[in-house]
Amino acid sequence: MILAVLILIPLFGGLLAWLAERWGTHVTRWVALLATGMQLAVAVGLWVQHIMPLADDRSSPWFCDWRLPWIPYLGINVHLALDGLSLLLVLLTAFIGILSVLASWEGITEKVGFFHFNVLWTIAGITGIFLSFDLFLFYVCWEVMLVPLFFLIDQWGYERRHQAASKFFIFTQVAGLFLLLGVLGLVYAHYQSTHLLTFDYFQLLGTTLPVPLAFWLMLGFFIAFAVKLPAVPLHTWLPDAHTQAPIAGSVDLAGLVLKVGAYGLLRFTIPLFPQAALAFAPVAMTLAVIGILYGAVLAFAQTDLKRLVAYTSISHMGFVLLGIFAWNDYALAGVVVLIIAHGISTGSLFIMVGVIRERIHSRCLDDMGGMWECMPRMGGVGLFFALAALGLPGLGTFVGEILVLIGVFAAHPLYAIFASIGFILATIYALWMMQRVFFGAPVACPVTTDLTPREIVMLTAAIAVMLWLGLYPQPVLNATYQGLHLLKAQAQTSADAAVDDQPVITLPGETP
Repeated sequence: MILAVLILIPLFGGLLAWLAERWGTHVTRWVALLATGMQLAVAVGLWVQHIMPLADDRSSPWFCDWRLPWIPYLGINVHLALDGLSLLLVLLTAFIGILSVLASWEGITEKVGFFHFNVLWTIAGITGIFLSFDLFLFYVCWEVMLVPLFFLIDQWGYERRHQAASKFFIFTQVAGLFLLLGVLGLVYAHYQSTHLLTFDYFQLLGTTLPVPLAFWLMLGFFIAFAVKLPAVPLHTWLPDAHTQAPIAGSVDLAGLVLKVGAYGLLRFTIPLFPQAALAFAPVAMTLAVIGILYGAVLAFAQTDLKRLVAYTSISHMGFVLLGIFAWNDYALAGVVVLIIAHGISTGSLFIMVGVIRERIHSRCLDDMGGMWECMPRMGGVGLFFALAALGLPGLGTFVGEILVLIGVFAAHPLYAIFASIGFILATIYALWMMQRVFFGAPVACPVTTDLTPREIVMLTAAIAVMLWLGLYPQPVLNATYQGLHLLKAQAQTSADAAVDDQPVITLPGETP
């Protein structure tokens, strides 16, 4: 039941943190920190137990598999499973959860118990998404993730929080409706052909579908996950939600919620509907390139620092969408590294923005400038994550994006050429951001303190992870090798025939 424990820790931790407020807000914060720390400890234990033996060429990519009957009459079960891909994302979830709690340690002073309840239940829902292999349970976890996020934005956000929360809720609920319709359509089609009613992911793989139906079901899944990614033109909720959310909300959105969209495309959309996804790939990759360039250009045009960082996420996640639909070894490996690196680096940038706002009570770039003199440690941290955003070699973002571009170039050179322009644009907006915030003409501001020890600890941890991903990404690549191998094999098996003008899917060491 170790997989259920990973979900139950933040669930019960959230309830306990809410109840603990009667004994003081400091108790609530420590309970929340303990819960996220316990979840990370369990995930690290699974890493130590299962990742190291991968060097021995394990025969199965699955580390744990746990089933419990739930609604047998409808073919619904609690089915949790763990492979290398899911384990890495659970580790990221727990780590981002700790950052969310620490980043809000002093900034949240009202309804502290309910705030940490929502943070931890968001973490629980996202953990459930990465572990669920029953599509009904997956949808339940999807909703568990969204509702607490709505309250985080609506109750603890900034001046236009109610409008941003409503827009977020409408987009995500409509996306959830597309997902639900896609799941129900797939389950019904499987029942029609096999007379077996089930929501189990492994049994639904390879379901025989008419071509038009497969395309529309695939499109339902794609829209649901593209909203979360987000992909242009379904992205408009993200800048508003990021700008108005509290620090913890922004960190969770950037570090985790966007990764749910990428995970859904990887795990569900292409393996369940390989032929339809193959036909749709040119459209998806075109949207990805547009997102890369559009997000970078719009980032440069912003005057709100938080909104600037939000648009960088749209650009970086365009690389993720591009790599997923390239669907070869290099591209998929790059997607995994980029997912983790983006979660850490962009989450840390939002923490940096929150720290600056707490000091000067503004996010406007016109109110900043010359801040390196009064916040040199913050300037150093900001420079590090700005370099991560532009893809400096030696950092995790570079490894992910360069692997994606190598994989895409092998399959579709033109897309790779246009996507590579994103590197140039990223350099412009990242250095421009540093110039406006930390250099240039000094602006009088009431900054009297630099980073506190608490802020130094959490940002140093993020820096260490980024350096590890950039200098030695091999453990991450080893952890996901068999999981990505399985995804490709599932998609290949489900497809009746390959299209001649598409790249042949091969495994490392094989020749087409």
